[in-house]
Amino acid sequence: MTEQVTYAYAVLRPVGGIGEVLARVEGVAGTRVRLVPEGHGDVPAAAVSSVPAQDFLEAPLHHHLEDLDWLERVARAHHTVIETLVARTTVLPLRLATVYLDDDRVVEMLKGETDAFAHALERLAGHLEWGVKIYVEPQPDAPPTSPSGTAGGLSPGRAYLRARRTERHSRDESYSIAQQAAERIEAIGGAIAAAHARHRVQQGELAVGAGENVVNDAYLLTHDAAAEFRTEVLDAVQDLPGVRIDITGPWAPYSFADLPGTQPRTSDPSP
Repeated sequence: MTEQVTYAYAVLRPVGGIGEVLARVEGVAGTRVRLVPEGHGDVPAAAVSSVPAQDFLEAPLHHHLEDLDWLERVARAHHTVIETLVARTTVLPLRLATVYLDDDRVVEMLKGETDAFAHALERLAGHLEWGVKIYVEPQPDAPPTSPSGTAGGLSPGRAYLRARRTERHSRDESYSIAQQAAERIEAIGGAIAAAHARHRVQQGELAVGAGENVVNDAYLLTHDAAAEFRTEVLDAVQDLPGVRIDITGPWAPYSFADLPGTQPRTSDPSP
């Protein structure tokens, strides 16, 4: 039999029937998802799968995390399990590829932080995460040159310098407007959201759509407050040209579930 380790998706508030629902979901590496410990009640539980040790122990896992195709498959399965849980109960999502040697280590982790998990689940009950990204729109192309090859009859060098000054001024103005948008949105979030998290802006392959991402934030909102938040944010930036606001969600509260005691252990401790 292939040696297995335990992949943990989330800590959750168990509710009746959740185990049967999870049993119908395909987890990471095509595995069955279950609760540890089984049952339901006030004691936090974890959603887990048994996965091949040959792929998920520390050394092979480090290698796999450099394989984007493999990582995407794991991320999709991980997210599917989380979303299944979020539709039915309150969850504390764990980081991608959180792996323990066995179920006993998961139970040990849960028991060690029972009060902290219970408090966090209570705090997040009825809340979901919404993302707000601010983009500075692409700058327009430089003005066309005259038939002689210069702009406005200037020499090529002077035309180039003027175009660069115009570009810098336009870019600085766009950043200033984006800062205004960020301040307005933060004020709205401060009045409506239960919590606010700031993330690193997205660049390269992570960036989506046109423009430069200059703000990448998350807000924790109740179900009832989400529509009000979205409306107020979009209304607040209508008069600000040159920026684009992207509101996404609802998501599981990934940005608000960083708790002690959830560091995975995929190798035995030193003697």
